[in-house]
Order: sequence, then C-alpha cells, then structure tokens
Amino acid sequence: MFFEDNYYYYIVIGLQAICVVHALRRNLHQKWIWLIVFLPVIGSLIYIFTEMFNRRHVQNVQTNLSSVLNPGGQISKLEDRLRFSDTFNNRIALADAYLANKQTDKAVKLYEDSLTGAFTENEHVRGQLSLAYFALNRFEDVVSMASQIVHLPQFAKSRVHVIYALSLAYCGEEEKAENEFKKMNGQFANYEARYNYGIFLEKAERKEEAIQQFNQILQESTHLSNREKASYREWFQLSRDALKKLTA
Repeated sequence: MFFEDNYYYYIVIGLQAICVVHALRRNLHQKWIWLIVFLPVIGSLIYIFTEMFNRRHVQNVQTNLSSVLNPGGQISKLEDRLRFSDTFNNRIALADAYLANKQTDKAVKLYEDSLTGAFTENEHVRGQLSLAYFALNRFEDVVSMASQIVHLPQFAKSRVHVIYALSLAYCGEEEKAENEFKKMNGQFANYEARYNYGIFLEKAERKEEAIQQFNQILQESTHLSNREKASYREWFQLSRDALKKLTA
C-alpha cells in the first residue's frame, strides 16, 4: 500500500510540475498557478485540456511526465539497445533522445556518424542535425546541411526552415535570409518564422515594416480559437513585447 500511495504522489507532483512550468514559460495568468497548486489533480487536468490539449502538446506531456518520474530512464534504455544492436534506427532513436534532452554534442556525433552508405541522404538525420548545429551556434553548418533538403515538400513548413533562414542572416546572407522568411510569411500560420522575420526587419533598421509585421501577427491572434491561441501563445507574447519596444 505504501508503494502504491507513494507512486500516486509522484505522479501528481510530476503533473503539477509540468503544468506550472508550461504556464510560466507562456506567461499565463497567475490564476492558473493557484488552480494547479491548490487543486492538484483537477486543476492540472483543467489546465491541460484548456491550454495544452492538441496532439503535439499531449505527446510533450507524456514525454515530460516520463522524464519527471524517471529522469534519464529513456536514454538509458536506448543506450542499452544500441549496445546490444548497433543499427541505424537505434542510433537515430538515441540521437533524437540526446537532442531532446539537450545533450547536443552527443546527438551531433551520432547523427554525423550515421550519414554513411545508404543513409547518406537521409532527410530526418539532415533535419535533426541542422537543429543540433543551430543549438550549438554552428550557423554555417546549418546552412550547409539544411540547403541539401530545401527541395523537400515538408521543409517549407518545418522548424528547420525557420532556423535555415535565421542562420543565413547570422552568416551575413541577408538577401537569401529574407527570401526564406518571405516564403513563410503567409497569414494564420508560421508564427515562429513570422516573429523572427519581424526581428530581422528590426535589426535591418526597417522599423515601420517590423511594426507592421508584429501588428499583423497580433491582429490574427484575435481571430483564433482558444486552443490555437494556446499553441502559439509564446510567439504572440514575444510579438507583443517587440511591438511595445518599437513603439515606446
């Protein structure tokens, strides 16, 4: 009985921790924090279904809960699996776990070692390696790697496209960077890319265009559902902050 109660206790604490961290990162109202803390199970469930309930976030909650209850457990299992059977799939599964847990150097080595033979052109590895390089501020390597998958249909709306545009800017290729940002500048989508395009315009001292960019993002946010607003809340808040700074 003791172990069953103890297990339940850690599940509740882990669920609360995930919800509180999620709320703080997205600058949500303090009332959510009180609800989560003082109504541990019910408050957390209300928060999840109100602010986090879409497929991507549910997957993140499951992953985060597993990490809270058993830190490093998933990685240890994947390392054991790779030692037992050194296959491409096992290497990439471990590299993905390393990258997700910010063990970026380890991830890079596994990804780079896997781009051989029949897997030299593997699009998943090239995309993940681009993300890893970006996390390490290796912007030239991002440009080199990502430029090899720009022709893929899924590239257009991927985060790799965003960091490709950013890396081009960091490398001083402003014209190419802006061309990529413009490709992602459609309405009611790509808010991460569009926010970063606004920052790009601001740094280029194109103040009025930057203001227009952030205004457009915030105007669109008023037409979205609560679920959509929750999904993109980070970029709306950042756009709001940037606009406030520009118009101060």
